[in-house]
Amino acid sequence: SQGFLLDDKGRVFNTEIISAIQTESMMELAEVIISGAIARTESRGAHTRLDHPEKDDDNWQKHTLAVYTKEGPRLNYIDVDKKDGGV
Repeated sequence: SQGFLLDDKGRVFNTEIISAIQTESMMELAEVIISGAIARTESRGAHTRLDHPEKDDDNWQKHTLAVYTKEGPRLNYIDVDKKDGGV
């Protein structure tokens, strides 16, 4: 992790530190989203890949559950519930 250089050393109403914390969280979220997109070798809805242009229900009709860990994103999957004509 790189870290941030903060000029504001104040402990009250320090918007600079809040921005740094939010930026770090956004970077972690972006890494999770990218990891999930790379792992999903198909195109579905807004997720489009030029190298995998087709939908692949046999392998990818499932939900992606992502957790950010110290080692980076960890992806898990659960099947889509199709009993009521699921998506």
